[in-house]
This record gives sequence, C-alpha cells and structure tokens, in this order.
Amino acid sequence: MPKVESFQEGPIEGVAFRPLSCHEDRRGWLVELYRDDELPADQRPAMVYVSETLPGVTRGPHEHVDQTDYFAFVGPGDFQLWLWDARPDSPTQGHCSRTIVGQSNRQCVVVPPGVVHAYRNAGSTPGWVFNAPNRLYAGSGKQQPVDEIRHEDRPDSPYRMT
Repeated sequence: MPKVESFQEGPIEGVAFRPLSCHEDRRGWLVELYRDDELPADQRPAMVYVSETLPGVTRGPHEHVDQTDYFAFVGPGDFQLWLWDARPDSPTQGHCSRTIVGQSNRQCVVVPPGVVHAYRNAGSTPGWVFNAPNRLYAGSGKQQPVDEIRHEDRPDSPYRMT
C-alpha cells in the first residue's frame, strides 16, 4: 500500500468529536467525560490517565495499531489538535484536520487506530488532557510491547504541524 505523502483538510472517518457539557453552580463545575451508554463496546476505556503539558510543548505525532484513544480536553488551557488519516483502507485517507480544543471548546475526541495525532499546548499556562484508551498501556502487567508508532523525530515525516 502506498504511503500518503501529503494531506488535504477534511473530515476523517471514524474520528468523533463530542462537545462536553459543563454543569456549573456556586461550588464550581462538573463535566461528564465518559458514559458507558454513549460509547460502542470496542471503544470503552480499559484505563484512564491525565497528563499535563507545558505551554508551547507538543505531544506527537504518533499513531496506534490497535488502540482507540478517547481524549477529553476540558482545561485548564487550550490545545491545538492535529489529526491525519494515513489508513490505506479509509475513505478519508489523505485528510487532515486541525482544531482548538480545551477550556474554550470542551470536547471528547475519539481517535481510532491508524489515525496519526498530535496536540500542542496553545496557552501560557500548563494544560491538562485526559485519555481513556480502550487498551492497557504495555498490556496486562505492563508486559507487552507498547502500541505506538512515533513520527516526531522523523525528518521526512509528512505530519506537519503548521
């Protein structure tokens, strides 16, 4: 299968954005990140983690062979999220998208296997990202290979964050 060398802006098959509702009262706010009745069984989380990314720092681009990521961008901070569809059997192969997500645009984003993804903290303060992937990192007991293909150090990478 030929590799995609350039991408065009457009929707990506299998990627789902879901706006997150923020319920506020005098105590603060609450956002439901995940509900079992809102996800297909093959996308339901196997684990959950939160990461902090410093201002201007980028994570990715990388992709997974089997893992679906279920990101929740709620703040603090905003992130620029890039997605590239390099899957040879996808009807949207060659598409890419760039979206601001986070405190100003609370979103859950489902990223299926084979969709290359990266995000950069676009703010001036540390930002948080929650992820609830449907696979355990390094498998049960952390005894298996990590399901990740990294592209960030490839000088010839077609995954450009511009």
